[in-house]
Amino acid sequence: MKNEFNLHHLDVKAFAKGQMHIEGEIPVVQLARLREDCVGEVTGQVSWAAQGMLVPGQDGQDAIWLHLEASAQVPLTCQRCLNPVPTELEIAQDFRFVADEATALAEDDESQEDLLVLSQDFDLLELIEDELLMALPLVPMHEACMSEHVPTSEDDPAADSGGKPNPFAVLATLKTRKQ
Repeated sequence: MKNEFNLHHLDVKAFAKGQMHIEGEIPVVQLARLREDCVGEVTGQVSWAAQGMLVPGQDGQDAIWLHLEASAQVPLTCQRCLNPVPTELEIAQDFRFVADEATALAEDDESQEDLLVLSQDFDLLELIEDELLMALPLVPMHEACMSEHVPTSEDDPAADSGGKPNPFAVLATLKTRKQ
């Protein structure tokens, strides 16, 4: 089914009860927070799909669930060479909706899925953008830049074989620098 919903004001309960599925594409430039992390010209699309469902809960009540998938390619800054690096972002996440924030906080530690508060005015596009932001790599790099130089213990005389600096070797280098 093509997008016939207001994605900024989705009635999640009705969406799940109807076992509805929607999908679509949105230009990356329309997701302002994601666009801020990009470099250069941003021309790509975010492809996404959402499936609502009711799943029997442990309490005998049907729980409202949303399965979300999205993918995009965004230009980020390579942290080694500082040139743009096209980066694939992929998400596939399940969300269970609960009645209120207090319930979400109480159940958060024990649940494997992400919990969201039920709303008749849910912003699906904001959720898609949130998930894409969390999928961004901490240190984006080109494959060639990653393999150019892997630090070894020979590069750092203060490092031992486990990769951790030897505190006495670090002190020795500080002492020789002061002299």
